[in-house]
Formats: sequence, C-alpha cells, structure tokens
Amino acid sequence: MKLIGGYTEEMRESIEKVEKTRAERMKKSFEAMSMDEREEVLNKYHPDYKPDKKRSVRVGPNKGDIAPHEVVDLLEAYPLIDEKDIDLKTIDYDVDLLIIGGGGAGTVAALWANENGISAEKMLMVTKLRHGDANSMMAQGGIQAADREEDSPALHYLDVIGGGHFANKPELVEALVKDAPFILKWHEELGVQYDRNPDGSYVERAGGGTSRFRLHSAKDYTGMEIMRVLRDEFRNREIPVLEFSPAIELLKDDEGNVAGAVLFNMETEQYYVVRSKATVLATGGFGRLHIQGFPTTNHYGATADGLVMAYRAGAKLRDLDTVQYHPTGAAYPEQIVGLLITEKVRGMGAQPVNRDGELFVFPMEPRDVEAAALIRECYGRNKGIETPTGMRGIWLDSPMIEEISGEGSIEKDLDAMYRMYKRFGIDMTKDPILVFPTLHYQNGGVEIDVNAQTSVPGLFAGGEVEGGVHGKNRLMGNSLLDFNVFGRRAGISAAKWVKKRGKPKKLSLKHVSLYESELKKAKIKPEKRSPMLLPDYRGEKALARMLDLF
Repeated sequence: MKLIGGYTEEMRESIEKVEKTRAERMKKSFEAMSMDEREEVLNKYHPDYKPDKKRSVRVGPNKGDIAPHEVVDLLEAYPLIDEKDIDLKTIDYDVDLLIIGGGGAGTVAALWANENGISAEKMLMVTKLRHGDANSMMAQGGIQAADREEDSPALHYLDVIGGGHFANKPELVEALVKDAPFILKWHEELGVQYDRNPDGSYVERAGGGTSRFRLHSAKDYTGMEIMRVLRDEFRNREIPVLEFSPAIELLKDDEGNVAGAVLFNMETEQYYVVRSKATVLATGGFGRLHIQGFPTTNHYGATADGLVMAYRAGAKLRDLDTVQYHPTGAAYPEQIVGLLITEKVRGMGAQPVNRDGELFVFPMEPRDVEAAALIRECYGRNKGIETPTGMRGIWLDSPMIEEISGEGSIEKDLDAMYRMYKRFGIDMTKDPILVFPTLHYQNGGVEIDVNAQTSVPGLFAGGEVEGGVHGKNRLMGNSLLDFNVFGRRAGISAAKWVKKRGKPKKLSLKHVSLYESELKKAKIKPEKRSPMLLPDYRGEKALARMLDLF
C-alpha cells in the first residue's frame, strides 16, 4: 500500500475535494440545528438511543433502571472475594481519611482535606496504577469558568442544563458554575500556566453547546498542566500514596457507615485492609468497558470499579443510561484509533467535512448531537472516508486553522496534536485529519449532594465516578471543572465528617454477602466477577472492534 504524506491514494483523492471547497466554506456560516433537528439525529443515529444495547438492572438500589449491557454485566457480577477469606481483624492501614483513586478528584480532595485539618499522616491515597494515571491527565481542551464581564455563572448554568437535556441535578450545576471562578483563581495561585493574551488576560475559546467563550486552556494539554501543579502540591505536603493497589470492596462498620476498603496489591497479589473514618471515592469512569464496541480515549484503568463497590455498599446511581461519545476521536492511522482530537481543534476553526469536501453540520453542536451527525454522514448517507482497515471517518479540516489564525498557530496552540500526527508522516497544518466518535465520558455515576456526600454515610465522591452534574450529556471543559469543584467539596466534607466520628469499631463485608444473596435470589449465575480492575485485549473480538457496529 503506497502512502503519500501519510495517506493512501484513495484518501488523497478525497483530500483534493476538501481543498477545492475550502475557500468557499470559509465564506459561509453553517447554522446550528433546531431542537427538532437535534432530536431527530440523536434518535436515529446516537448509540445511546439503541434500545437493544441496554437492559434493566435486576438487583440493588437501581433495580429496574436501564444501563448498557457492559455496565449491567459488572453490577450483576459476583464479588472477587468472599467475606470469610479476608481477616478484618488485622488492620494494615489505619487512617482518618481514605481516598480511592489517584486522578484529579482524588488529588484535589486530599489537598482540601489537608487544608481543613486532616494531617497528611492521617490520610492515605490508594490507586490502581500510578498517582496521576487517570483521565484527568489526558484531558486536552480546557476548563470552563465564567470570569468575564460579558459572561456569568447564570449563563454557564443555562448552558450546562441545556447541554444535559435538563436531566441534571440543578443544585449540583449551581455549585459547579458558582465555584468555577474560585477554582481558576486557586489554580493561578498554585502556578497553573493557562494561555494568556499579550495584555495578560486569559485566552478564552468556544466550546460546543456554549453561549460564551469561557474555555481556559494550556495549549492542548490542559489536564496535564493542571495535574502537574496539583501533584507537586500533593507531594510537597507528603501525603502517603499506595500505588498499584486498587480497592476491590468497601468496608462498613456496625452502624452502616463506610469505614475503609479491602485493597488488592497487583504486584504481590496480597490483600490489605484499610480502616478509615471517612472515604472519598474518586475512581473515574468506565471508558475501558468499550460500550457497544467503541474505541476509547480513556486511560487503561477506567473500568467502573467505583460504581461496582459503591453499588454493593448501597449507594444510589443515576444517569447510567447515557454515555458520552466524543465526536472527534482519531480514526486513522490505526495506531491511534480512538485517541482524543480535542474539541479545541473545531473551536479554532476546523470544520468536519465528508469525502466530497461538504460541511454537513455546525462544527460546535453539543457533543452528542455532533457525534450523531458524524455517524449519520458515515453510515446513514455513506459519505464517510474508508480507511485501509475498513473503518469510516470524517475529515476534520485542520488547515483552516492556519488560514484563520495565521501560519504557526497549530504548532503554537495544538502542539500535542501536531506532534501526534507528525509521527506518522501526517502534517495537520497542510492536510485534514480523519475522525470518528470515540467513547469518552461516563455522564452518570454515584449520586451525590452539593457536599459530595453519597447516599451511604461516610462515603463521599468526586469527579467522573459521581453523577448528577452533567445530566444526559456533558459539555466541553466541564470535566476538569467537575473534578476540581466536587473533589474539593468531597475533601472538605470528609474532613468535617472525620472530626465528628470516632474510630470504627467493627469492620464488616456483610453488605457484600447480602448483595451476593440478592444475585442468587435473582437467579443470576456466577459467570462473571467484578470489579474488572483491568481490561482484557486478547482474542479476535478486541482486534475486530468497531467493524460491525452499523
């Protein structure tokens, strides 16, 4: 197969059409869809609207609710451990606060718990991989905050509620948007280097579904920049971290409060018992479940462990019937399929166009609408571009950015993207890049209140593991904001809880045994075990992913 500038000859023929229509497209504006048009494309083409891809949960607090098969499989799976196999009288770690998860929400929770009186030596962070191996580190586009005169938290609120199809918990959205300017100021004080104009003001860009430019970014590695600073602050405070030791079950005390967790050391295959007065759940999302076979932007450990543990402990979940598929995941070359192409690329002017160079959708629709429109173009209208392995995609006309913002703007503001493609001989300043929706975010999760408290006493949650903030669809820039706002609130609330609680006396896994009894009563066979911990990529099914979806 002959490649010219990283693309096949057939793809080159399509690129020529894109180049011929570029000048004309730059003169015209494409209007956003009406609400009726959005509903039509969602109902027909968005993966969430396929009823055969979901089923109801048969046990637990959300019995009767609908969720993707892959999620229900884990909720209805049997535990990895048996109550009698774990010696709960031997306490390996005895702390005031246990933080489960080493990403953004967990790190922020630890810092704010420390600020509110929990000493570093009385805390323990446990994480499946390394501290920082999380979706927080991989976030690219930016963080939303209404901090200009022509903007306001009220406008931000309306955008979030509308983008979430009015299914969000209003009080959580209010907390999100009101805390946003404070979070930005806190980051600035810690040393986060957001992009700035020559006069020192923040560079603020558009996000899909937003009514104002309020996206603050650090080039196209914003999550990495935020985590660089947060982890430095965390380490400077010498807060203990136990790596490669995921929690596999929560523990309760004799009063029904969450009182720690059982850990599994993946290197030594030993179990550890952690006793704690309060626990913060910050395990992230479920991208590595590959819902409906989609590739994912998520890190290797995003396997819904927190959902499983919290559910068995009695926590209520919400909005698990919806999944966010980012409109622009890489569709070519094969080595990077599924990786995120930040929304900032479209925010800077790149247009999604079909094989004939036609702009077929407003580039900044909300993510679910944009994703559905791309799927329609590829599989409904058959105007996608096919790759050598049989995938279909849409061109994202990245050279437009250079024409709009000037030569060098891609290397300046999107240098991570530029380098990623340059490795494969593709120059996105000169040629468009091929994209297709990719599994990106867990819209729902463990239900919390404004203090990040779950429905189970002693258990707090922040970040992607929690639900209610985003409703049925998250807008760009609100995930980084979410983990900061509710990670902070979880840390503060957990610190308050610790101060009024004594040491848990008797630890128990009885709730796990009771859940197992529910599974047996529902005649669910012990064919699966959860939490998953790590995805399995062996076999033909993994290699054939995405080829038979539509």
